[in-house]
Amino acid sequence: MPAAPLEARPSPLLLCRRAGERFHSSFDWLESWHTFSFSHHFDPAWMGFGPLKVINDDTIAAGRGFGMHPHRDMEIITVMVQGELHHRDSMGHTEILRAGEVQRMSAGTGVVHSEINDGSTPCRLLQIWIEPSRLGIPPAYEQKPFAIGSDWTPLLDPEGSGGAMAIERPVRLWRARPQPGDRLANPLAPGSQGWVQMIEGSLEIAEAGASLLAGDGLGFDAASIEAFRAGREPADVLLFELR
Repeated sequence: MPAAPLEARPSPLLLCRRAGERFHSSFDWLESWHTFSFSHHFDPAWMGFGPLKVINDDTIAAGRGFGMHPHRDMEIITVMVQGELHHRDSMGHTEILRAGEVQRMSAGTGVVHSEINDGSTPCRLLQIWIEPSRLGIPPAYEQKPFAIGSDWTPLLDPEGSGGAMAIERPVRLWRARPQPGDRLANPLAPGSQGWVQMIEGSLEIAEAGASLLAGDGLGFDAASIEAFRAGREPADVLLFELR
């Protein structure tokens, strides 16, 4: 049964981006799905959600990737889903990012880096861009593995609390892999907004009367959702708290 269309609901607190409605870039070495406007894909209605500006779901062929390219004044988060990615940057880091690890790079005053899949199989990652609270900060790099369970595991926190990596923005990010039927309480602080991004599986949202499927995203007010429930198969999901 297809999921109910959240877009038809009158509440301004729910903004759904279905997987198939995302922008799509396809090359012989890259399949990329863009939740928001990115590169030559532009829609003024989809310029981000608060400070969350980019969610790219990338699958990169073995032996291929992004050569050296610059960034500045952006918090760049990479969540590895499958395979591995070789990172090099102008700060002197040469690292391999593996499935289950998260990379945080503060581009700040400017950084140049490359992302190459040196493995023998395709890799999949979600790259996320978040506007920092301050411009012109020194570039910084951090990388960390996370054991993801069925409840929310903190990946990002402005204070680095709970084993999460710190970020230059009052933003929090969690990841969970709930089993079928598991209930996930909404951990967002009052007055914030949230964005759910599905990696795999499905998630039921009673307040919306609908399901989120793999690749779907949902923006909402913290007070509008009490909890989420995994569907009939295991899920893999990211949750942002945004201010």
